[in-house]
Amino acid sequence: MRIAIGADHAGFEMKRDLAAYLAKGGHEVIDVGAFTAAPVDYPDIAEGVAQAVRNGQADRGIVVCGSGVGAAMAACKFPGIRACVCHDVFSARQAVEHDDMNVLCLGSRVIGASVARLLADTFLAATFSGEQRHIVRLEKIDAIESRYSRDE
Repeated sequence: MRIAIGADHAGFEMKRDLAAYLAKGGHEVIDVGAFTAAPVDYPDIAEGVAQAVRNGQADRGIVVCGSGVGAAMAACKFPGIRACVCHDVFSARQAVEHDDMNVLCLGSRVIGASVARLLADTFLAATFSGEQRHIVRLEKIDAIESRYSRDE
């Protein structure tokens, strides 16, 4: 699977660890930065990951910041991006199965490296159920996005 990954300075070390872990696991990793621990703003990184997913360069994305919250808020501003903060396995799996999440957001100040790896594995192994009730809900989300989008 092609995975776009990015982090601000707070998530830099976790992103570097995750990128190596995912590559070792056979995934194609597209690192959109940051490339050092120097301060960088999470919206810029979230944009890089979101755009890679939107344009088909990546199948899914992972963004790491201090809490995961800011990255999720920024990534969700992009049409078609369904980003969630997940710090437990249940959420990482169900968000894909029920909500077709395509960008996982993690907080490096909330979880450690081993949990981040487990969550990434769970996220990447999960598939959207395609159940009608979930499709209807996603269509409603898309309709809201369309009504309020300034991008299109």
